[in-house]
Amino acid sequence: MTWQLTLYSRKDCCLCEEMKGVVRQVAGRLPLEMEEIDVDSAPDLQEKYGNEVPVLFINGRKAFKYRVTEGELKKRLRRKRL
Repeated sequence: MTWQLTLYSRKDCCLCEEMKGVVRQVAGRLPLEMEEIDVDSAPDLQEKYGNEVPVLFINGRKAFKYRVTEGELKKRLRRKRL
């Protein structure tokens, strides 16, 4: 099973860079695809997410906001597999 991850983030965001790093670490061990969307690319995304980034969705469902550890992400992915 390949998970579809969507990360809503923005440029020059240290929390966003941290979350991308965690996703990259997990992607090296588990089959997943990630799409990154810059919330500043569209007014509706800016309105929806404001400064509440990063936000990570797994298979279309909101999973994490602001921070995630490698262990938390792996645990959530394993739980979604069942």
